[in-house]
Amino acid sequence: MAGSDRVRAAGSAVKLTYDDFVKFPDDGKRHELIDGEHYVTPSPNTRHQRLVGRLHLLMGVWLEAHPVGQLFLAPYDVVFSDSDVVEPDLVYLSNGRAAEVLTPLHARGVPELVIEIASKGTRKRDETIKRRLYERVGVTEYWIVDPEIDAIRVHRRDGDRFAGTVELRCDAGDVLTTPLLPGLEIPLARVFAG
Repeated sequence: MAGSDRVRAAGSAVKLTYDDFVKFPDDGKRHELIDGEHYVTPSPNTRHQRLVGRLHLLMGVWLEAHPVGQLFLAPYDVVFSDSDVVEPDLVYLSNGRAAEVLTPLHARGVPELVIEIASKGTRKRDETIKRRLYERVGVTEYWIVDPEIDAIRVHRRDGDRFAGTVELRCDAGDVLTTPLLPGLEIPLARVFAG
């Protein structure tokens, strides 16, 4: 399949569930359910892997020195409901939240922070369908890393929805911070280096 494909169940009114999800093939592609619809994304490219690796390293080192939570790297399932199962690139849970939602298999509940690396095949879904899902279920922050323009768009919860998007850019010398991890500072130049 080219790009990102939505796979419809037989008959468009049929919603898939977690029971269907666990039967999807282990084929190196990302399989997700959003509102019962199956989405498939090919394995990531080299730049994607570099970016997710750098973020994981920068945040992971900080979390080792400040053990306030746990960071998970894809492939890792986050089960919001029986018909909403996603596999974000990175997921952060505070220690308190982790105690509530971690199971031996996956996270069953809402993490505080979800990070997606956008690609040609996922950009539209990351910006629309996934953003609405993360907003609806109560994710506190959602970061979309955009390798085409070396930027990170931050969506932060304000009440029951995300407030306006803040776009941080590498060419502006921006530094990413979050109230979820007070003291963490990630210069975008380090994320997008090379």
